Amino acid sequence: MKDFKGKVIALASDHAGFEKKQVILNYLNEKEIEFKDFGCFSEESVDYPEFAHLIGDAIDKGEYETGITFCGSGQGISIAANKHQNVRSAICWSAEIATLSKQHNNANICAVPGRFVSNEEAIAIVDAFLTAEFEGGRHARRIAQIPLK
Repeated sequence: MKDFKGKVIALASDHAGFEKKQVILNYLNEKEIEFKDFGCFSEESVDYPEFAHLIGDAIDKGEYETGITFCGSGQGISIAANKHQNVRSAICWSAEIATLSKQHNNANICAVPGRFVSNEEAIAIVDAFLTAEFEGGRHARRIAQIPLK
């Protein structure tokens, strides 16, 4: 795993992703990786945009470099987070997709579909995302074309 000393991973979920987020918080604790949990903090029904915008704003402002989000499908929280100009949230349902989202798209948020992956798969996805490196090159040119001017 990359050295995350001095870096803090941002996390957020809605109620449907809360359980998987807890699995990943435990994993990060085991790996001694610091994190900031933007909520939610229970399985009580909440609206995913609230938490997507909290983490999206923090990533957009550069307060955090990397984020991990969770909702039932990964879709809603990712769509909302991507409304922030400097956010590139990718829905990652496998370790391979997580790796490619970082290597080719320089994703800075990994959106995990909490209802569709096992705890083991969630850990593998997060581990792949956190260890992958952006390849740059032709991919950097494409990333530069994403923001609307």
